[in-house]
Amino acid sequence: MLYLLGVVAFALGILISVSLHEAGHMLVAKRFGMKVTRYFVGFGPTIWSFRRGETEYGLKAIPLGGFCKIVGMTPQDDDVDPADEPRVMWRYPLWKRTAVMAAGSVAHFTLAIVTLWFAAIFMGLPNPDYPTNTAEIRNEPARIELAPCVVQENAARACQPGDLASPAAQANLRSGDVITAIGATPVANWGQMLDAVRATKPGPVQVTYLRDGTTQTAQVNLAEVQRPPQDQADGPVGPVSALGVGLGTPPTVTYGPIGAFGATADFTGEMAVNTVKALQRIPQKIPALWAAITGEERDIDTPISVVGASRLGGEAVQHGLWEIFVLLFISLNFFIGVFNLLPLLPMDGGHIAIAWFERVRSWLFARLGKPDPGRVDYFKLMPVTYALILIGGAFTLLTITADVVNPITLIQR
Repeated sequence: MLYLLGVVAFALGILISVSLHEAGHMLVAKRFGMKVTRYFVGFGPTIWSFRRGETEYGLKAIPLGGFCKIVGMTPQDDDVDPADEPRVMWRYPLWKRTAVMAAGSVAHFTLAIVTLWFAAIFMGLPNPDYPTNTAEIRNEPARIELAPCVVQENAARACQPGDLASPAAQANLRSGDVITAIGATPVANWGQMLDAVRATKPGPVQVTYLRDGTTQTAQVNLAEVQRPPQDQADGPVGPVSALGVGLGTPPTVTYGPIGAFGATADFTGEMAVNTVKALQRIPQKIPALWAAITGEERDIDTPISVVGASRLGGEAVQHGLWEIFVLLFISLNFFIGVFNLLPLLPMDGGHIAIAWFERVRSWLFARLGKPDPGRVDYFKLMPVTYALILIGGAFTLLTITADVVNPITLIQR
């Protein structure tokens, strides 16, 4: 039930963000005096609508997006009432048209950044000092952070009623203690400590540690859990021992309202870089998506669709991992905002690129003493637009299929 609620909640969040995207277009267009005749959430048959002023607002049956109708987006629009000619969008100054078309992505960026700021205060953001790969983690000092429980199955989830209490906590170890030995085995870093714990049978063992510069010992009753050998995701799951601690360097950090601004800016910069890298990797990941459909193990670095993102959101809620749910929502909004600004039709970035191309071309022709060539004929661009729609549709179908038959999951079975 929690999984289903999480899927629905994430899908609803995406629908709301897309609706805000269209609202961004509409509000800026209205602010400049352009005529907006329709604003709807969803597609297909109309379920409910009302009219306020010159705009009809409503809800349609298929909740897969939304749209707003701005009169005269291009000179080729043939459904413009003669009385509305002075207010058609294409007649407005370039900067106003650019603002209207960019407003959708700005809505996504605003939603992502505001959510990120609140997350920095109330939930915490990934710690920039946390090691980023297995090698770095293993070389970290064996300074511990007490876990509230031990999750016995091989699952990434929050603690639940019935979980075993942390053996380290029961033995009165504290967060900040540095482990120096497990039984007779000395340890110098986190990797050695983990190896020593895994090599020890579940049950009582003497743990030596440093606290405030003083060496102390404690008798710890190691718990039995299901983990892959050495925590490698590709190994068989088996019973091993667990101390009930985490790395002393916290994976997340919370901030005050002022500090959250800097953390939000830093994280936004990281998202921008990662989004560009993700877009660059898309072509080379297509074979891996196809391989996932045909039965090979799914590469976790392959693109996901809205279906896959919603499934991950559901899984996060099911296991109490709300920070993953929120960060996934933030990242997806930022990605959509960037993707929609690509200078390709039918994305908003394509309309912006054409508008600026018209301006540059007119300026160049004026300098050469030639007559203004006028507006771009969108009809001549339709074959390219249809080709891009076809490619985008095929890619969407590919990702959805992979997300259904071989989904990326938070839990390694």
